[in-house]
Formats: sequence, structure tokens, C-alpha cells
Amino acid sequence: MTTRDTARSTIESVRESLISLSHFVHEHPETNYEEFLTSAAVADAVERAGFQVERNAGGLPTAFKATKGTGSLHVVFCAEYDALPDVGHACGHNIIAASSVGAAIGLASVADDLDLRVTLLGTPAEEGGGGKIDLIRAGYFKDEHVAMMIHPWPTERLAATCLAVDAITVTYTGKEAHASAAPWEGTNALDALNVAQVAIGFMRQQLRPGDQVHGHVLHSGSAANIIPSSASADFMIRSLSNESLDALRARVIACFEAGALATGAKLEITNKFQRFSHMVSHDGVLAHYREAAEALGRSFELDDQGAALPTISTDMANVSLEVPSIHPLLMIPTHGAVNHQPEFTAACKTPSADNAVLDGAIALAWTAIGVAEDPALRQELTK
Repeated sequence: MTTRDTARSTIESVRESLISLSHFVHEHPETNYEEFLTSAAVADAVERAGFQVERNAGGLPTAFKATKGTGSLHVVFCAEYDALPDVGHACGHNIIAASSVGAAIGLASVADDLDLRVTLLGTPAEEGGGGKIDLIRAGYFKDEHVAMMIHPWPTERLAATCLAVDAITVTYTGKEAHASAAPWEGTNALDALNVAQVAIGFMRQQLRPGDQVHGHVLHSGSAANIIPSSASADFMIRSLSNESLDALRARVIACFEAGALATGAKLEITNKFQRFSHMVSHDGVLAHYREAAEALGRSFELDDQGAALPTISTDMANVSLEVPSIHPLLMIPTHGAVNHQPEFTAACKTPSADNAVLDGAIALAWTAIGVAEDPALRQELTK
């Protein structure tokens, strides 16, 4: 058998355990840095497969590093398992976790033949936290040569446009007053937020392609007959690069400052989570992924047609600036639903989603094998 045959056979031999893992993660939606059950389940799965597991990686209780092999080419698969508030696994992290586990197990079966070191990195808090950024800072992407993962999506795409993003919490503080008898005695914090949102709305006409600003109100007073003394909101500011994000952020902050200036309310702005950067996919590695996915019957008509790339943000983008990386989108049937909708959550636990777990695992393992057997690319990555 070829190395690809061996890896595929190994993955198919653990098919039921991979699907069970995907279902377990799906049934236990845990949010940022709280993925205690699911991270343990993912780590246990590779530990049973003979990987050496380091738990609490980087001082994060829900991160881990699992390694097998001692070869000269170090491949890392990233497993995500955090969920979204309210809608659970509406971004398919259960599929990501299980497919990365399968890929690691499959690739480990040929690690000695290909002179490989295989790592599965459990990375918490992708949905607004930045567990991969924490791990970068802790030195966990220093000796890897290539990093990869797949992400469920309604269409098959080789990559997305990963926008750099800052997430902020904006808080205005004013002064209560009777809204009818003496409103002039108050300072309306909600008015300040409204002024800021109107300013952002007008600014959108001048935004460059790729720039985005969106948010939601967290708190806006307590009763209609009391001038709101506090108002707060979460906003995300996105752009095509870290540099253009800096410029856009300054303009957005000016809008919030305008609200404070207009009303006299005090303004406080805090970062909600760490900045996610723009992403640079490695074309050579991505070419091997395409070959692997097409061998499994998947196709990339939208890429070949030059269709616009979907826009997302992910802390895998930060990894791509440290280690050559790919983050392709793996199609699952969603019947019109898109990520972050409840209907997408439901689509991530179906027979088709289960098949995607296997396809994702095999495609990732075959991609790594293709890289390992490509002398020029291997030399480029390990030099």
C-alpha cells in the first residue's frame, strides 16, 4: 500500500470514534476558554491513539498539545471545539475537531516512513478570544513547519478572505434624572451611543472595500422614565490587513468620541479580545490540499470561476504569519443556511456532516503526505 492508502485505511478504521467525537462536541457547546468537557474529549481521543499529550498548554486549562513521531518535518493540525453563545456549534467546530484528530491519527501511521513529527494542537476560544494567539505567545508555533485545518462552510472553497479584526466594548457613563420632570438634570448615555452609531452609519459610505463595522447593544438604561446613566455595546472592526485596520479603528473611535462630546457622557473603550490578523495562505501547501480534496470527489468551481471569496476572521490567520498555513473551507449541505445560524448548527450533525469529518481528515492527512513527498516544498518549509 502507498502512504496515502495506509493513512486513509487508518482513518477509516477509527471512523465511528471520530463521528462519536464530533457528536459529543456538538452536544456539549462550550464557549471561549470554558471548553472543559470537549477539550478533554479531543485530547483523550489522540492519547488513546498513542500520542504523547501535554495538557494545559501555554497555561490554558482547555488547550493541549499531542505529539507523535520525531521526524525532520513537523506538521501541526489545529483542533477547535468552542461554540457560539445561543446558537451552539453554528460554525461546525465539532467537525473541525474530529477531522483534525482523524488527520493526526492517519498521518501518524506513516510518520516513520515519511520522517515526520505530527502534532495535534487543541486551540480554545476561536469564537472571540484567540487561543491560538495565546499559544503563539507561549512559543507553541516556534518549531512547526506547516499548520493546517479545515472549516465547514456551505460551499467548497480553497480559502477565504480572512479580515483582520479588533473587537471592542464601548461604555458611556452619564447621569440619571427624571425623564419628564427634569431631563435637563441628566446626561443621557444612550444618546451618546446613538450619536456614535449614526456617525458610523454615515461613515460607511466612505469605507474601503473590505472594511466592516458591526456591533450590538449590551445595555441601554433601566426604564423609560429614567434618563439612561449608562449604555454599552460590543463592536467589531474589520479590514483587509493589520495596517488598514489601524486606520479604520481610528475613524471608528472618533465616532464614539463624537457621542461623548455631543452629550457630555464619559466614554470608556476596552478591547474585548485579542486582534485577529489578516491571513496569508501558503499556495504550495494549498495546491496539495486541492489535489487531495479532488481525489475524494470534491471540486472547486467557485474558485476556478473567480467567485468572490467569503469574508471571515479567525485566529488561524495569526498562525499563518508565524508558520506556513492553510485554512480551506469544506462544504457540508446546509439547505441555504449560513454559518452562525441555528440551521447551520443542525447541519453539523447529520450523515453528510459525518462524511465531511472523514473527508476532512483524509484530505488533511493526504495534504501533509503530499508536502512530505514534494522535495522542493519540503526543503522550502524546513530550511
